[in-house]
Amino acid sequence: MVTHLGNGRTVRYFCEDESRFGLKTLLSRVITLFGVKPIAPVQWSRENFWLYGAVEPATGAHFFYEFSHLDSACFQRFIEMFAAAFPDSLNLLHLDQASCHIATTLVWPENVIPIFQPAHSPELNPIERLWEDLKKHFQGRNFDNLATLRDLVFGLINSLCPTTIMSLTGWSYILDALTTISVTSA
Repeated sequence: MVTHLGNGRTVRYFCEDESRFGLKTLLSRVITLFGVKPIAPVQWSRENFWLYGAVEPATGAHFFYEFSHLDSACFQRFIEMFAAAFPDSLNLLHLDQASCHIATTLVWPENVIPIFQPAHSPELNPIERLWEDLKKHFQGRNFDNLATLRDLVFGLINSLCPTTIMSLTGWSYILDALTTISVTSA
């Protein structure tokens, strides 16, 4: 176990990102017979909400919260709630360089340390695979309202087990690095 400044707290590594879920139809590719063009109803409504999430690749621990939009004020609230959810550990939080993540007005809780990935490289953040996996359930589907979509999204989130999260986000090079520096779960 790695301790922080001799205080005995466990160090944990989380990946954080946000994803927008809305009523606009998500299109995808489908396999059809040669010359057959697939037909699917599409809606163009722009109503949406944002899901902020943090996952721990080593254990599958996770924390999600819904917000109406993406900005530094909402992100500040998210990191405060995240810090309160994991109060007994020092939490390394892997982030992209979105403007809300690097805002000078942010006040970082004492048990959260941001780690920024290079700009314009979402493929480096393991939680992107989780968003991709969640959104495949919505491809080609239309919803009457945000409440229906929200119920489905949170039903999927609540059904996620740690093993699933670990398989989607626990890339071997990350887990090897965490083992090398002795970052552990609580």
